[in-house]
Amino acid sequence: MNLKLLFFCLFLAVLLIPAELKHKKHRKHHHHHHHGPDDQGPARKHGKKKGSFKDITEDLFFEILDGVFGGGDDEDDDDQSNTDWLFELQAPEGQCNPNPCLNNGECELKGKRKFKCDCPRPFKGRRCEKGPKRCKRGICGRGECVLTSTPPFYECKCKEPFQPPHCRSFSLCEPNPCKNGGTCIKEGNDFDCQCPPGYRGRFCHVGPDDCFVGDGELYRGNVSETDDGDECLYWNSHFILEKGANPFDSYENEDGLGPHNFCRNPDGDGVPWCFFRRGRKLLWDYCDVTECPEPTGVTPTENVPPDTDSKPEPVTSKPTTVPKPTSGQVGLPTTGPTHAAVHPNVTAPLPQFSTCGKAQPKKAITRIYGGLKVPPGAVPWQVSLQVRPKNSNQKFRHVCGGVLIESCWVLTAGHCIEQNKDMQVLMGVLSLDTEETTEQTLNVEEAIVHENYRETPAAVYNDIALLRLSGKDGVCANETQFVKTACLPDAELPDGMECKISGWGATEESDYGSNHLLEANVLLINQGKCSESAIYGKVLDDSMFCAGHLQGGVDSCQGDSGGPLTCNQNSTSVIYGLVSWGDQCGRKNKPGVYTQVTHFLDWIKSKTQAASA
Repeated sequence: MNLKLLFFCLFLAVLLIPAELKHKKHRKHHHHHHHGPDDQGPARKHGKKKGSFKDITEDLFFEILDGVFGGGDDEDDDDQSNTDWLFELQAPEGQCNPNPCLNNGECELKGKRKFKCDCPRPFKGRRCEKGPKRCKRGICGRGECVLTSTPPFYECKCKEPFQPPHCRSFSLCEPNPCKNGGTCIKEGNDFDCQCPPGYRGRFCHVGPDDCFVGDGELYRGNVSETDDGDECLYWNSHFILEKGANPFDSYENEDGLGPHNFCRNPDGDGVPWCFFRRGRKLLWDYCDVTECPEPTGVTPTENVPPDTDSKPEPVTSKPTTVPKPTSGQVGLPTTGPTHAAVHPNVTAPLPQFSTCGKAQPKKAITRIYGGLKVPPGAVPWQVSLQVRPKNSNQKFRHVCGGVLIESCWVLTAGHCIEQNKDMQVLMGVLSLDTEETTEQTLNVEEAIVHENYRETPAAVYNDIALLRLSGKDGVCANETQFVKTACLPDAELPDGMECKISGWGATEESDYGSNHLLEANVLLINQGKCSESAIYGKVLDDSMFCAGHLQGGVDSCQGDSGGPLTCNQNSTSVIYGLVSWGDQCGRKNKPGVYTQVTHFLDWIKSKTQAASA
């Protein structure tokens, strides 16, 4: 039984690509140097040239397919959606509330257990889930397909040295791909740009004054490579945009997003970043950007994009309105209880959290589909449960997730509790390996596992625990923009409802989890359906429920046990479930199983009130 699971991501846009996130330890506090005349871009800096001729020709998505030209029609291809199974298996009983139709489709009842979606053009399919497929595989040859707002609604961005318009033939150094007077040097089927003094980047496209101020919200420079030398995807790439979306309704905007692949910071992160792709995986990383030297009275660069085929993006000169962090790091003393030590920029602690279930993300990037990148403050109730050997000086390690429900109380899974271990919780952070000014660290004074917790080879029962945090005068965690409580639910929610799970996906057994907070959407699955013999059979009881996607194969694994499953109830996030167990990962008809929090409301109340009496 694998107890360290389960993220089941939604189908990710056009190609149903599972998302995987990447984060660099030094990024938040690293002051970048100015690159000198000898800097030759990431090929030199990182010792390995990426995007070589061999890399391009061996990439599945840049494969030359015979007879594939043109396109832009609405015909489905071999990558068509397969979502009819979803509502058939989940037995929605013909209800149109919640509306099963996507893309503003209208639901109409057809008998007792049937429904029909009236789809607006150009969408079709049983649930209006099929949109126009502009970027079909092979349509751009050795190039990236991006979506545009005018016919044929797509454009090919060729990977050098392949040439437009179809990116099938290649030519080395003719025309010269190197910008700003760079010299193109042939190296077999590859080339390299020798940049003039002060210029850098693979194509010498980054100038000497290309730098960012503060967190880079107003950065409008030309860096288009990550720290590791991966080339950024265009913001209107079909890998990023949702199926059928018009990218320029929202992508050409004051955040600097548009039809280009330059690094930006649209969500209030620490520095500019971008998306990139490896195989079928869509990832993101911080960029190889340079911080402007102090004093910082330097206006952000507003360089003209070197790609003259794309219209310039709008530039905003508005001052940043992103709220500044208001919480401080809480140190872990060697002895005595831990409570919130006040950082110089921290307001006075509140005796009681004023609200629950109300996140205040710095800037929600709703234009980029959920699950790929969590903005600061978007999941403020998420905590990391960390352990180390009892009374040792070893480093704490992350073992599970949890959710803050009161200043001194955290909910987690019962199987996360390890005996004879020191425990602490970390909250207010997005990254587990980066020190952030918004974080709070608190000792666990007591772990209360449910009295009827039971683990069998087939399932885990009553998989819930409460962590009582160390504090003073009833105050443990301080309420900030980045640390808030989730509300407890007051009733069961309808089957088919879309909810969110979150966690870091990094456990001691996982070498390929993410240290950056992950978020994914799952659907609540009918309990009767999940108890069928083809799924989990009779092992389920009222202490658990299923959520995810029954088709399998497109989920992201190594999730955080004990982490929250939250649902939106009356515009408030309620903690409806805790990540508990499942049968391996990504298997058809084996969704994630979660602790049913509504089943334990009386137990939670009795334990928290008894401790405070």
